[in-house]
Amino acid sequence: MKIKRLTKSSLQNILNGKITEEATCVIKFYSNRCHFCHKLKDRYEEVSEAFPDVHFFAFNIGDYPQIQKKLEFRGVPTISLVNAGPTKPAVKLMPEPKKPDKTTWYTIENIKNFVEKEKK
Repeated sequence: MKIKRLTKSSLQNILNGKITEEATCVIKFYSNRCHFCHKLKDRYEEVSEAFPDVHFFAFNIGDYPQIQKKLEFRGVPTISLVNAGPTKPAVKLMPEPKKPDKTTWYTIENIKNFVEKEKK
């Protein structure tokens, strides 16, 4: 499945419950300067193929630096899952891996387990 890049306004719509239908959204927060983020791209796309009923997005924190403080995460890559809809959703942040991958930080298994556990 193709990963869609979110704009700041689209991200805010998801986080503020301005989506008219319920949807499970996985969002990878990244930075253009992050080598982990670039290397994670292919693995993130592979995970998206395993969940055809889930929407996968990517958001560049350079477009809205305050998002780190708002969602209370430090650094990238960070992956979140939002069960979005017409009410303000809860944002679930993927925990840091116990043994980070040396090139991508997260593994395919880390991401799949997180999505499986947190999706509706």
